[in-house]
Amino acid sequence: MLLPIGRSGANRRRPRSNSESVLRVPGMLLLLAMTVFSFTGFAALLPVAPLWATHGGADSVGAGLVNGVLMLFTVLTQLLVPRALRRFGWTPVLVTGALFLGLPTAAFLLSDQLLPILAVSALRGVGFGVATVTGSALVAELVEPARRGAAIGAYGLAIAGPQVLFVSAGPWIVEQFGFAPIFALGLVPVLSALPAVLLGRRLDHVPDATERAPYHLLLRPMALLLAVTLAGGALITFMAQMSDSAALSAVALLVLTLAAAVSRWRVGALSDRFGAARFLSPFVLVTIAGLLVIAWSVRDANATHAAALLLGAALVGISYGGLQNLTLVLSFQAVSRPHYGSASAVWNIGFDLGTGVGSVLIGMIAAGASFSVALVVAAGFSLLTLPLTVLRLRATRDR
Repeated sequence: MLLPIGRSGANRRRPRSNSESVLRVPGMLLLLAMTVFSFTGFAALLPVAPLWATHGGADSVGAGLVNGVLMLFTVLTQLLVPRALRRFGWTPVLVTGALFLGLPTAAFLLSDQLLPILAVSALRGVGFGVATVTGSALVAELVEPARRGAAIGAYGLAIAGPQVLFVSAGPWIVEQFGFAPIFALGLVPVLSALPAVLLGRRLDHVPDATERAPYHLLLRPMALLLAVTLAGGALITFMAQMSDSAALSAVALLVLTLAAAVSRWRVGALSDRFGAARFLSPFVLVTIAGLLVIAWSVRDANATHAAALLLGAALVGISYGGLQNLTLVLSFQAVSRPHYGSASAVWNIGFDLGTGVGSVLIGMIAAGASFSVALVVAAGFSLLTLPLTVLRLRATRDR
């Protein structure tokens, strides 16, 4: 079991008022700083690395593979992080993740050909896999369950802030100033090594759990998360190619990421007060509606309907952020404390697998048909998860 320890070495948590800011929890500000640095580099490159591949001659399938490979190696790494934490402890794992996520970005300057780009994406995926599993697990470790929704909201805001700034602005920055400024931002995760060391000193090694994690209880939240991140990942990867205007694409990505940031932040307090399960169905329906609106708006590749695109981006952003918070809350509710690392790994696998599948699948369908058809397919995946929201709600009420 993970035990937060203060500088005095006391191995217990002090009760805190629910009205007290989660930012005052020891170690929380270090976690947020580490998260901002890590996700600055990740967010800046998420829409731009595929553009770098198309700059070198790759088609939409090749561009989709860039983030697909990133997420493949992210997921493979996430499977190993709980074991690595038990063996090596927090500090070595956190620092290794920071270096892998940041340093390989410099190699983008050497080539815009697809194979080198995929190799760099694979290395960065290793670092991102470490950052994601450890970050969400630390939220559960640092903050007691009664305020965990709010803490996840603050953590989500630290993730979404860089996305609001750089996912939407990345293609515009490339258009105005070239790729070099974005590649420089891709090195920023290296800075997260410092708060990682300071935070790691507050935590003991992770001992072996005495029993197997209840993975079957984590499948429903992971499936819900996978469907919405498939949608969000596809839009982030291909928004610049869906629209007939670079400026409109930038605004749509800004709307998407800003809506996601606000939703993920604010829904946390609501889930603490009313429970997370009751909000699942509405957010799934919002996802479906948003995707269908966007599909309609981009049906003519040379005449994007701007208002509909922005409305759809806002709807998907709301569900994208809200379901991230809710499914993580439900994942931690489903397990005991020794299994927080496993719950974090499963949740992050759902998130990143959805993002990677969205990049590859939507790219393949768009290459063979159109982005409109591809987004309707993505809406169908979300529709298939709707029964899981009802089952999850009933399961929660029965406990």
